[in-house]
Amino acid sequence: MTASRLLRGIGAHAAITEDGFTPGAFVLSIGGAEQSHVDLARPEEIFYEYLRRMGNVLDLAAAPGQPLRALHLGAGALTLTRYLQATRPGSEQVAVELERELLDFVLAHLPLPEGTHLETVIGDARESLDRFAGRQFDAVVLDIFAGADAPGHLTTAEFYAELARLLSPDGVLLVNVGDDPPLAFARRQIRELLAGLAAAGCSDGDVAALGPADMFTGRYPGNIVLAATPFGWPEEWTRSLLAAGPHPAAVLTGEELDVFAS
Repeated sequence: MTASRLLRGIGAHAAITEDGFTPGAFVLSIGGAEQSHVDLARPEEIFYEYLRRMGNVLDLAAAPGQPLRALHLGAGALTLTRYLQATRPGSEQVAVELERELLDFVLAHLPLPEGTHLETVIGDARESLDRFAGRQFDAVVLDIFAGADAPGHLTTAEFYAELARLLSPDGVLLVNVGDDPPLAFARRQIRELLAGLAAAGCSDGDVAALGPADMFTGRYPGNIVLAATPFGWPEEWTRSLLAAGPHPAAVLTGEELDVFAS
């Protein structure tokens, strides 16, 4: 299957093509660049490394199989939405996407698993937060930007504080940060996220940075996943995430994280 659609909001074409190596899997590209990978036959399998790391954190967010309340800022091909439905059936999920045409295109050609509970919201990730006043989420996933070209209003301590206030007491905030050497943007986002937790009143809040081990040398481009919690980061989570990979994996917390972020 090959399908395409012009996204008039950004003036680029979106295309969905079959993954030639994995039957039942598809790739979403925007403007010719691969953006998402979806395995319809096995939604619990995640192809992209950074999303796999996010999935591994979501595995720790509650007892196995327990449904989560999840807010996804940036829909893409809804890979993690599908993952949560596969691993935690009955999860109540919300996806916020700026491009209505992209969301319609994805849902038309890559339908969600039967039984998925998904509320969709079209709008800016930050401007849409008011509608969630009074609600709490067990997981908030921000997967919108990459590098220094990110929309400025989505990269501040103030924004991260707004997200932290939406977390349940046991919730987790996941942020995908793509960057190029020397990773100045990623380092700044760690500082902003820590400041956001403090501003939200999470006195015990903590942040961990996950990625390929060589990413933290600052010499390579790629993705770092930031995981923030309103409680102290559990050491057993670090052990679990290092074991889960993808390998070679690194999880920076505490002093190691401070040194990297400085």
